[in-house]
Amino acid sequence: MKSVPVLETERLILRPLSIEDLDTVYTKWASDPRVNKYMIYPLWKSREDGREWLETMYQDDDKKDFGFVDKATGELIGSGGIYYHADIGVWSIGYNLSYDYWNRGLVTEAISKIIEWARENFTVPVVAGTFAVGNIGSQRVMEKLGMTFYEDTEYSKLDGSETFKAKTYRKVF
Repeated sequence: MKSVPVLETERLILRPLSIEDLDTVYTKWASDPRVNKYMIYPLWKSREDGREWLETMYQDDDKKDFGFVDKATGELIGSGGIYYHADIGVWSIGYNLSYDYWNRGLVTEAISKIIEWARENFTVPVVAGTFAVGNIGSQRVMEKLGMTFYEDTEYSKLDGSETFKAKTYRKVF
């Protein structure tokens, strides 16, 4: 199992997450319906909803997840990463950010650095991201990352409670 390193951007420290982050993940974004609206995971009702996710996060070498720490405050404010899909040879991105930090360009900053790191350490011919049609913020992030429309699609929450019409954007290197 290869862990992720600590990376740095202008405003963020990107670091591995651990079980010690459970309370912050729960309170800052996983239990917030505004953040969860278009997420694949169901809204966390308790801290325990995320325990297994954090405990097993680094067991899959094809998933590279980072916590986003605000340099100014030292506060964990989000998470995200890049995931390899061997069946189609594509890396996909995903992220969450505390509502209080939206619209500041932080996700673009974090994911841009993660993609740069992945390209330096792995073969990354294509990066893709999928977002619900109503999620204009994620569409803008992907456009700022240089990704363009690839296909219309859909996805469902892991518990099957909701299905979203979606778009996949991608960037070929």
